[in-house]
Amino acid sequence: MALCLPVGTADRVSLLTGRRTATCRVAVRVLLSLAIAGLTAALPSTGAFGHDIPSDITVRAFIKPEGQRLRMLVRVPLEAMLDVTFPLNGPGYLDLTRADESLREAAMLWLGQEVSIHEDGRRLAVPELAAVRASLPSDRSFNAYDTALASTRGPPLPVDMQIYWQQVMLDVLFEYRITSDRSEFSILPGLERLGMRVSTVLRFLPASGGERLYQYTGNPGRIVLDPRWHQAAFRFVQLGFTHILDGMDHLLFLLCLVIPFQRLRVLVILVTAFTVAHSITLVSATLGLTPAALWFVPLVETVIAASIVYMALENIVSPGLRRRWMAVFGFGLVHGFGFAYALRDMLPFGGDHLAVSLLAFNVGVEIGQLLVILICVPVLRLLFRYLPGEQPGQPRRIGAVILSVLAGHTAWHWLVERGAVLWEFDVLATTPDGALYGVMGLLALMLIIAAFAGRAFLRPGRPGWTDRTGQADRAGQADRTD
Repeated sequence: MALCLPVGTADRVSLLTGRRTATCRVAVRVLLSLAIAGLTAALPSTGAFGHDIPSDITVRAFIKPEGQRLRMLVRVPLEAMLDVTFPLNGPGYLDLTRADESLREAAMLWLGQEVSIHEDGRRLAVPELAAVRASLPSDRSFNAYDTALASTRGPPLPVDMQIYWQQVMLDVLFEYRITSDRSEFSILPGLERLGMRVSTVLRFLPASGGERLYQYTGNPGRIVLDPRWHQAAFRFVQLGFTHILDGMDHLLFLLCLVIPFQRLRVLVILVTAFTVAHSITLVSATLGLTPAALWFVPLVETVIAASIVYMALENIVSPGLRRRWMAVFGFGLVHGFGFAYALRDMLPFGGDHLAVSLLAFNVGVEIGQLLVILICVPVLRLLFRYLPGEQPGQPRRIGAVILSVLAGHTAWHWLVERGAVLWEFDVLATTPDGALYGVMGLLALMLIIAAFAGRAFLRPGRPGWTDRTGQADRAGQADRTD
């Protein structure tokens, strides 16, 4: 029996069937395209290869002026050369028979055009690419200038060598035309985009002899390779200023100083005592007069956290001015070691002007500390003004206790974390400098801290709280100095 459909029904069925068939065809094409793309990605490439930004990159470089020519030798991992495609074969081997052109392109694109070298303040022209060479990561020629120059200008790797392109090192020799090798040279590195974190080891060999070693991460700005004293002073004032503003533990220590004594004259005296103290240990550490044991740095960091806890507790209990400056001086000796370890890698930027650099760094730290005080004092006064209190000076007392508790709580967490790191070290296990030297250094440090802290606790002191109207309570009259 035939199935009878209404008029037009057959046409509609045919139309729906056609649409479904077309949809199925589109779906099949999409699935086939995805499958082909997946197989293409899985198969080894025999042509060019793109790559992502690497995480950690180390650049090694030499700069040496000779006569009217300045040479710059650079070694950088090939994987840092972005936006450049390299010929590959097999499972990702660099095709050394066809790689020379791409290596030269990468060298000029990421090194020659990015690095700026100046002679007496004038930027030198784009350098000549004198030599480029692919090398193995096991090659040690860049440990010295002469071997690096000979290797870069030497014969290339065998064309039949199979090495993954991510493991290849790119050695490059650039040559600049200069007026004289006795000029003042400076460099503005532009290599921070080679990776997420770029560390550079730069050695400058002046015509007068010797070697300047610069180690930095990222872009340190313009580097004067053989600076004069005023250039070194200006740079280290900047370093000291930025260091005090970047160090959260030092800022918290300063805040604990400001909380109970919101008088500029008193705070300037305390900050100056702190600066004098950390200058002593900073110079000692720079001259190598401190223990070289592995546990010494964690010890310093732990004691710095403990100094903040101590200051916060003293603010809560009895912030006497007479004992405060002694505690500040004692803990300033410890903070000086922290400054020294932060400054250690930057000292070569001062050239031969070590004393000037240290003095300028301390001046920068002092300026930064005074700036923090000038900002904190009016802010705290404004904050304490709106706190409740029935007696004169009580709002300030309440605010000081609250802020000191917060500062002490934060520093206590630092103390626990840093103490756990210190606990992992065997205090008696020192470096080859000798166990006795390391232990004596530790004992000397602890005796200094104990002497100042003990004298601070044993010597009677009286609180010097001053209310917002400028009148001191009866117990604080003896401590008022301004």
